[in-house]
Amino acid sequence: MKKVRKVILPVAGYGTRFLPATKAMPKEMLPIIDKPVIQYVVEEAVASGIEDVILVTSQSKHAVEDHFDDNKELEAWLQSTGKDKQLEEIREIGKLANFIYVRQKGPYGNATPVLNCRHLIGDEPFAVLFGDELFSGDKPRLKQMIEVYEKYQDPVLGVIEVDDRGTERYGIIDPAAEVEAGIYQLKGMVEKPGPKKAPSHLAAIGAYILTPDIFDSITKTPSGHGGELVLLDAIFGLMKTRPVYAKKLEGEYHDTGNKLGWLKANVNEALRRSDMKKETIAMLKEIQ
Repeated sequence: MKKVRKVILPVAGYGTRFLPATKAMPKEMLPIIDKPVIQYVVEEAVASGIEDVILVTSQSKHAVEDHFDDNKELEAWLQSTGKDKQLEEIREIGKLANFIYVRQKGPYGNATPVLNCRHLIGDEPFAVLFGDELFSGDKPRLKQMIEVYEKYQDPVLGVIEVDDRGTERYGIIDPAAEVEAGIYQLKGMVEKPGPKKAPSHLAAIGAYILTPDIFDSITKTPSGHGGELVLLDAIFGLMKTRPVYAKKLEGEYHDTGNKLGWLKANVNEALRRSDMKKETIAMLKEIQ
């Protein structure tokens, strides 16, 4: 059995929901306390057993690439000023994984960066995570999903439970059966159906374990509204030839691509840190 060793991180988007902050800075570099969002995603992947991190970038994403590279000038300054803790922290960033960079080319849509990496994946299963989604919990979400893949050997989607309003914001899965507690074989998926038409209250987020046959499915998938090539459409096509599963994730989901989600992720992370928890609680009480 081939293990999931590689993750694709699409980071080529403009981040328009955070303009003007993202005019010159990639949205993936927005800080959650003192680390950029993308570093949290990479750390989660590495904690789940990932060795190769493939970042699909664009010409405006040099800061992402620089973040995971060495900075000898900064290191020399930190060393000369005795800032040993910070020096060790930044040196460890580049050692997290084997980083590979690919420029996105092709039609608009989140299936395109996956297809751009076909030559790097070969015949291995792989993961896809989005660079602006965080998950906090006792076990990394990707590890939860890999455990399901290793048991069933078929593609796996990460899903979360949402309320009625969430059925208007996310793609909602249509489960054929709950094969184990929190693990579903899929019959289909409906994009933002609303509470009356939703087949479940389980929403697909940007977390996938995929198999190499997804690439042929992407090439056969017609573009959707606005010429967008959608990964979920390609996964739905894959369901015609093999089972696809969903794992209900344990933990707390944060969509840092929107302002309130980013703010909540910062507060949540501050409350998780022993050096900030007490002061953060006091601050929240003060502003209520």
